[in-house]
Amino acid sequence: MTSDDRAPRQSGHSRSIDTRAALSPEQTEAVLDLLARAADSDGQQAVSEQGRLQIRGGERAGVSHLLLAVDDELVGYAQLEDTDPVEAPTAELVVHPAHRGHGHGRALGSALLAASGKRLRVWAHGGHAAARHLAQVLGLTLFRELRQMRRPLAELDLPEPRLPDGVSVRTFVPGQDDAAWLAVNAAAFAHHPEQGALTQRDLDDRKAEPWFDPAGFFLAFRGDELVGFHWTKVHAQEQLGEVYVLGIAPAAQGLGLGKALTSVGLRHLAAQALPTAMLYVDADNKAAVAVYEGMGFTTHETDLMYRSET
Repeated sequence: MTSDDRAPRQSGHSRSIDTRAALSPEQTEAVLDLLARAADSDGQQAVSEQGRLQIRGGERAGVSHLLLAVDDELVGYAQLEDTDPVEAPTAELVVHPAHRGHGHGRALGSALLAASGKRLRVWAHGGHAAARHLAQVLGLTLFRELRQMRRPLAELDLPEPRLPDGVSVRTFVPGQDDAAWLAVNAAAFAHHPEQGALTQRDLDDRKAEPWFDPAGFFLAFRGDELVGFHWTKVHAQEQLGEVYVLGIAPAAQGLGLGKALTSVGLRHLAAQALPTAMLYVDADNKAAVAVYEGMGFTTHETDLMYRSET
């Protein structure tokens, strides 16, 4: 959620919001250009990786795109995802940096509230003051805090990974390991709908991305059973390595496998001469935060989620 709505809309201009189930190639290009311009201005993306994949990926059940135009020029975008059978729909929104301060974010937020029946959760990546102000204007309250943590990789001083007895690690084989990974991912993140609900299409989308490298996707097996994984990611332009997804099957939790797999992945990233590693973790996951702090990670920035009270 990136906007600044502390000033009224320009008079004499026509504002419209068009809601679509899928974007045309021209609309996709315009939205991605808008996101890039906003990211250059704000220092981070206003729409998550999953949201950006859904912009490019054609129609998806439960996903809608809101295009805000002023005099036929695209100046704002929002995405609404209503796929969780229990939780309220989630949204992300952004306004072009050159068009902020004119009520466009408020207009998008109001449209999202109307489309969701006032059951809404909205991400504010980076937790900027303007986003907090917009959340207050829309009557949303803080619900979730997601921390981005970082640590240097130079002279990595982590101990040799100690795997539990009977556990071995190898890298992901596309096609061969898809189904097993999806099953363990769903079980490990049953409490986390954004990650646990990933489908084969979602996995295929990520495998098609330029950053995908199976050599950095580590799987832990006990015999023939997949019991954990650490999927790393390299942000080449930013020279950042990421603990992208780390998951442990419920039956293998509490054995120290998570810490061992984290070390395996960090060593892989360090071997690529990347200066820094990053990861995301919920602030209320005290156990995970403590583990990562013990491995040298500190909080770099925070993403906030707001929700309606209904």
